[in-house]
Amino acid sequence: MDINLISRAVAELGECLRVEDNYLATAESCTGGLLASTLTDTPGSSEWFAGSVVAYSNTVKTNLLGVSPTVLEEHGAVSEPVVMAMAQGVLKAMGAHVSVAISGVAGPGGGTPDKPVGTVWMAWAWPSGSRARLYNFSGTRAEIKGQAVMAAVNGLLSVTR
Repeated sequence: MDINLISRAVAELGECLRVEDNYLATAESCTGGLLASTLTDTPGSSEWFAGSVVAYSNTVKTNLLGVSPTVLEEHGAVSEPVVMAMAQGVLKAMGAHVSVAISGVAGPGGGTPDKPVGTVWMAWAWPSGSRARLYNFSGTRAEIKGQAVMAAVNGLLSVTR
């Protein structure tokens, strides 16, 4: 992860949110709080960052974010329906204006033929809509997590500008 690049992107995101008096919330699985940490490394982030849920287990996805156990069973944690539900759940739970949810396989193990290491689903939500995207990153566990954080921030910039 290029620290200067991500710092500039987060500063721009923060300014977009601050100007509109909007708050951001995150729901992270495979990134384990790295996105929240990256956001809060920015001075003044308390003006636009509401908080984060690190929903590493399916129990947390269900109990805190409202992801249906049936959806988890049918699609798996790394899927579009799950990240869409996570994004909506954290948006509501935090009373935020925009959210992002991330779930994926950071590796080095855990991959399957259908969902190899580097498979990451993200969803962004706001009161009037949402969208999701599938990514296929490569590299080490740390590199995959870093790429996911950058993609999440870029996605947030695209929905807040």
